[in-house]
Amino acid sequence: MRLNKLLSQVDHRPWPLPSGKWKFYQEWNKAVFLHWQVDSNMLRDLVPKELEIDLFEDKPWVSIVAFTMENVRPRVLPTFPPVSNFEEINIRTYVKNKGKTGVYFLSIEAGNKVSTWLAKSISELPYRFSKIKRHTNSFDSSNARFKDNLSINYNILEDKNDKTQLDKFLTERYALFQDSSSGINKFEIHHLEWPLHNIEINELTYCYPRFKSLFEGNPALVHYSSGVKVLAWGKEILLRK
Repeated sequence: MRLNKLLSQVDHRPWPLPSGKWKFYQEWNKAVFLHWQVDSNMLRDLVPKELEIDLFEDKPWVSIVAFTMENVRPRVLPTFPPVSNFEEINIRTYVKNKGKTGVYFLSIEAGNKVSTWLAKSISELPYRFSKIKRHTNSFDSSNARFKDNLSINYNILEDKNDKTQLDKFLTERYALFQDSSSGINKFEIHHLEWPLHNIEINELTYCYPRFKSLFEGNPALVHYSSGVKVLAWGKEILLRK
């Protein structure tokens, strides 16, 4: 898809495109979404007080999203596959700030050391390196330092054409909010609606000791998506420390 066409398709967005030129292009492909409903008290201490936790029917949610990041590049440069393509896992929840809804990352893992360093340096997002392997219908990661691991085996089923409001709440997000050494940052993004598929989880094991209060048992909801093409604007500092 040409980027001008991507920029012209905006009817699905909850607010207009940001002003100014986008700065980064990337693709979030072959995404497995695992979602859990949690208690607000478990989550509040993990999210900066400046951000409001976004609720669906009075309950917050957290998600583990495992996907392949591809063709990452700045606006003015071509892709460089050794660092532009890598596997990624993020653990996220859903927040609001001044009427805009978005995601807040509790953790981000990347399977490439150089890409991890670059992404963390440029964005200040909480990237860290983990060993990640992906095969056709499986995804495995481990991190010895944090004693984290994730293993998923799945089958992709039919398209999910009848998206619920909860499906959209958990996937259609057009801003990222994150705390950093300088304050609370916001990143505006744009993509088309996620094409969702139903998915059958054959095997799932996970261990995230830092977030053990958030995850218990099987996820309440799962999705698969072939992916989206994403444009990202520059960092905006909302609040300075």
